[in-house]
Amino acid sequence: MKTIYLAGGCFWGLQKYLSLIEGVKKTYVGYANGATANPTYEQVCANSGHAETVRVEYDESIITLTRLLDLYADVIDPTSINRQGGDVGIQYRTGIYYVYEADRDIIKGWLVSLDESLPKPVAIELKQLENYYPAEEYHQNYLDKNPGGYCHISNDKFECAAKGIYRS
Repeated sequence: MKTIYLAGGCFWGLQKYLSLIEGVKKTYVGYANGATANPTYEQVCANSGHAETVRVEYDESIITLTRLLDLYADVIDPTSINRQGGDVGIQYRTGIYYVYEADRDIIKGWLVSLDESLPKPVAIELKQLENYYPAEEYHQNYLDKNPGGYCHISNDKFECAAKGIYRS
């Protein structure tokens, strides 16, 4: 089992999508790489510097890190700065936060390839995980608890992930 932390706008949809991918074993939403210890959602919205982030535990014998990142990029706008869908603010930035030093070079190479494939520069930040605080319980698996809840990821992406059908 390996762990990676992915920020991609509102964490509700990203968690649901990632949890449907074969090989992903556990997901948790939280706040990463900010200045405030144990922030509340309100503090994150008031600019604590954290990104809404999904902690992803995955089985690398089933899904590789680069494949997981390909699927992540398919549900975000990797060129958008501090915005995904209708959500705007530093907490909605895109980011990949690694915990294993060996993953850094893999992610760097993946980002270069992604950047070369797009008409605009990639805006995904790459950093070592500095800190991560779990979000409040009501945010965990939010879209499963609230099926009609807001999400910038389209329902067809969830349906495809649940069936193991991916465009990228």
